[in-house]
Amino acid sequence: MTALTVRQMASARIPTAQGIFELVLYHSNQDEKDHLVLLHGNWQEVDELLVRVHSECQTGDIFGSLRCDCGPQLNAALDRIARAGAGAVVYLRQEGRGIGLLDKLRAYNLQDEGYDTVEANLLLGHGPDERDYSIAALILRDLGIQRIRLMTNNPHKIEALQAEAIEVNERVSLETGVNPENLAYLQAKRDQMRHLLQLDNFTEVKLGAPKEARPLVTLSYAQSLDGSITVTRGQPLAISGPQSMEMTHRLRADHDVILIGIGTLLADDPSLTVRLVEGRSPQPVILDSNLRFPLEAKLWRHPAHKPWIATVGPADPERKAALEALGATIFELPADAEGKVSLPHLMTALYAKGVERIMVEGGACVITEFLLQRLVDRVIITVAPMFVGGLNAVGSLKRLNGHGLPSLQNSSVHRLGQDMVLVGDVAWGRRENGEMTA
Repeated sequence: MTALTVRQMASARIPTAQGIFELVLYHSNQDEKDHLVLLHGNWQEVDELLVRVHSECQTGDIFGSLRCDCGPQLNAALDRIARAGAGAVVYLRQEGRGIGLLDKLRAYNLQDEGYDTVEANLLLGHGPDERDYSIAALILRDLGIQRIRLMTNNPHKIEALQAEAIEVNERVSLETGVNPENLAYLQAKRDQMRHLLQLDNFTEVKLGAPKEARPLVTLSYAQSLDGSITVTRGQPLAISGPQSMEMTHRLRADHDVILIGIGTLLADDPSLTVRLVEGRSPQPVILDSNLRFPLEAKLWRHPAHKPWIATVGPADPERKAALEALGATIFELPADAEGKVSLPHLMTALYAKGVERIMVEGGACVITEFLLQRLVDRVIITVAPMFVGGLNAVGSLKRLNGHGLPSLQNSSVHRLGQDMVLVGDVAWGRRENGEMTA
C-alpha cells in the first residue's frame, strides 16, 4: 500500500482584509488534490500555534450560503489569527464533509424534503462525515508545527489530529451564528456528530463582526410592561423570573466582557458572574467617569477577573493608585461632549485588548448612550408581566432628530416562564410606510 504523502508545490504572499498571509499549496497522493495553508505572522516562533483545519465549502466560503456556518467560521478564524499575530489555516479540499459538491447539492435537496444533514448523507450512500484529517497532520508536520491551539467545535477533529501525533493543547470555540436556514444543520451536528455547540433557546444567535473595527455589542436587560427597569434611580428591583435569569447567565458566558455603569454598580453591587449555568464568567468593565468605584465592592472578589474601569483621563492619581493596588486595570480615555467616557474610544481600546463580544446590561444612562452612539448590534430584552411606573430603560433619543432611529430586524419573541423575551438585530434608519430607510 502506497504511503500517504504531501508535497509542497508553491507559495505566495496573499494580502487579505484581515492582513498579510502566505498561501502555500500542497499536493497529496491520497486524493490527487491540491490542499492549501494560509500562514500569518511569525508562526515559526510560536510554541502552541493558533490553527484552524477547515474543509472546503464552495457554497459557504465563496457564495455566502446561510445553510451552514462554514464561511463565517473561515472568516472568523482568519480574524482571530490576524489579531493573535500568528497562526495557520489548513484548507482541505474535502467538499461536503468529503462527499463532493455533486452529492452535497443532492443532500441539500433531501434536506429541503425534511431530512437532516446526517440522514441525507446516509440516503446517498455516504457516511455522516467522510473527511480524513491525516493530510492536515502531514502538512502541519511538514511545516514543523507540532503543538497547536485548534479552532474547532468538532471533537472528532481533535481526536483525529491527536491520533496523527499532533498535540492539541487547547480547543478554541468557533461558534459564529445561528439563523433559520442553518439551525437544523447545527442541531444535527450537535446531536448526532458530537459537535460542541450551544443552541439552547436563542442566546447563541450571533451576528458577524461589525463593519467598523470594534467588538460586537449585545444590549440585554429586563424591564416591566411599561418599560421600567426600577422604581427609582439607585433602587434595585428584581424583574426577571428564574428562567430568564438563567438565560441571562447563559448570555454572559457567551461574551468576553460584561459592561455596566457606575450607577448600577453603586446601586446593586453586582457580582457579574456566571452562576446559574455552566460557563466562564466574562471580564467586568465599569464605566466610571470620575473613579467612584467603591473599594469594598463585590467585584473585587470576582473568581476570575479583576475589574477593568473606564474613566476620563487624566484620572486622579491617588484614586487611580488605590484601585490599581487592588488589581484594577484603568482605561484613561477622552471625554465626550458631556464630560463622560467616550464610548467609541472605549470600544477601540477593548478591541485592541482582544475583546470580540460585549454584553451591556445597564443602567438606563448607559443603555441610552450606546443607542445614541449607534454602538448596539443585537438586543435581548426580557419583559416581565408587571407594571412599575418607574425609571425607563431608554431615555431620550431626540439627539437623533428622528433620523437613524434604532429598529429591529430578524426579530423573534420567546416565552421563558412568565416572561417574554424579545430578540433582534439592530438596524439604524427610519420607518416609512413600513419600510426602513437610511
